[in-house]
Amino acid sequence: MKKITAIIKPFKLDDVKEALVKVGIGGMTITEVKGFGEQRGQLEVYRGQELKVDFLPKIKIEVVVRDDQVEQVVSAILESAYTGKIGDGKIFISPVEEVIRIRTKEKGEKAV
Repeated sequence: MKKITAIIKPFKLDDVKEALVKVGIGGMTITEVKGFGEQRGQLEVYRGQELKVDFLPKIKIEVVVRDDQVEQVVSAILESAYTGKIGDGKIFISPVEEVIRIRTKEKGEKAV
């Protein structure tokens, strides 16, 4: 099993959610986060004053999938989160040793 973590622009959340549902993902965790990458934030003008915004709002999506689903899920995220502009985000793929569903105590892929 793998955990796929995607950091995306907030306005792309609905598109990414729809794309993941279409490829059979039934559950995901969404977190509102802030961060910066290569762009190092951005400058904004407020009442004539330039303000540097170091941390930009982003959305973190986390899903745990079977190994055979990874490519399809990553493709769905890449296509639906893409704008072609700086700050589109990143996808991280990590191994998952074990999953346990608390309610039923199921383990492994059955718990996903």
